Amino acid sequence: MNPTRRDALAAALVATATVGSRPPLRGADDNTLTLATFDAEVTIPLGHPCMGGGIAPAKEVIDPLFAYGFVLSGAGKPVVFLALDWCEIRNGAYDQFRDKVAKAVGTDAVRVMLCALHQHDAPIVDLEGQQMLEKAKAKGAICDLAFFEKAVGRVADAAGKCLKAAKPVTHIGTGEGKVEKVASNRRYFDADGKVHFNRTSASRDPKARAGEDGTIDANVKTLSFWNGDTALCALSAYAVHPMSYYGRGGVSADFVGMARKRRQADTPGVMQIYASGCSGNVTAGKYNDGDPNNRPVLADRIHAGMSAAWKATKKTAIKDVTFRSVPLTLDARTSAGFSEEALAKRMKDDPKPFGQCLAALGLSWKKRCDAGKPIDLPVLDFGGPCMTLLPAESYVEFQLAAQKARPNGFVLTAGYGECGPGYIPIERAWKENDGNLSDWSWVDPGSEKRMVEAIEKALKK
Repeated sequence: MNPTRRDALAAALVATATVGSRPPLRGADDNTLTLATFDAEVTIPLGHPCMGGGIAPAKEVIDPLFAYGFVLSGAGKPVVFLALDWCEIRNGAYDQFRDKVAKAVGTDAVRVMLCALHQHDAPIVDLEGQQMLEKAKAKGAICDLAFFEKAVGRVADAAGKCLKAAKPVTHIGTGEGKVEKVASNRRYFDADGKVHFNRTSASRDPKARAGEDGTIDANVKTLSFWNGDTALCALSAYAVHPMSYYGRGGVSADFVGMARKRRQADTPGVMQIYASGCSGNVTAGKYNDGDPNNRPVLADRIHAGMSAAWKATKKTAIKDVTFRSVPLTLDARTSAGFSEEALAKRMKDDPKPFGQCLAALGLSWKKRCDAGKPIDLPVLDFGGPCMTLLPAESYVEFQLAAQKARPNGFVLTAGYGECGPGYIPIERAWKENDGNLSDWSWVDPGSEKRMVEAIEKALKK
């Protein structure tokens, strides 16, 4: 149930240093700055592909999948932030989802900051990819197009209806807390100093688990919205692949969903939204061997970090809100096996259904690149604190670059926006032959420079 319809209990919450209330901000169109929150269930039906056909399809629902979001109105056209318990939203599906939500709330698609959390026992949606598979009569299947239409309709409907319950926003809250023993980089060194990239979400190799954490962002960041001393919504983001175990057909929001649910129980009057940060190269593999019993353990650790961020929250009166977006262009991959001809042949001839799906995903992204459609890199800026959304499976170094671009500010970074590119690595990963780039990265080398330039342009004041 949407927290805006629950009894308002936020005033009793233990929060932060109190800041006196102030008159609501006046935006560019002279409307009061307001916030409305919404949620909708987006659980896939049994039999639906998970992870784009790469693992077992849905056999049971361990816990339902949800979309959580907010609509901020009063500073120009409304801005929407929306996070789904889906693996990825790609290409035309990403455009269509944003278009329908934008229409429902009366804004532009570019102002809909849409992201997936990237759990693997969840769907990937790519309309063009699925249509190509169906046209080729391939055995592989990425998603159910009819389910996608229905799910988008439910989410857009919830977003539109929530506006009636909008409340004034006067303050922004910022806090962060360290998360212990969850994140670790895929890249690690063994005892002989040799670099490896085989640390997955569930790693059983003692060498992989013995290596150092590597490059991570150890803190969960929480950005919260307040009406005077009453909290309305909290958005938390942490950079880690959100899987404890997967591939058995059990649909689940996994340990991050469990942590989010616990935080919601902690703060029943405050909408709790979670987003996965830039974690293309960050997993829980150092601290997780895939035992199902580890799921609640990892959830406890994420919950502890989120609770610490809430406790450390500092509130400031909102004086200014601006939204901007920078276009980002990345090239389709051109290495062997990734030409249009090679992908079309693979989609037709690969004996493995998932190989056909991978080819269709690559063709879908190439079609977008050939059409000259850039990726939107949006920023919602509150003067000091800000939030941004980066595309696809961006490596964690790009999240750190976003923070570097605003060294004296608070930057919350969500990942897994437009997921068409797949992994977006730093250049070192190509040079070191990062094995994760063998088939799930559809961009050419050189993406790091373009990413960093766009991030700096968007975030630097």
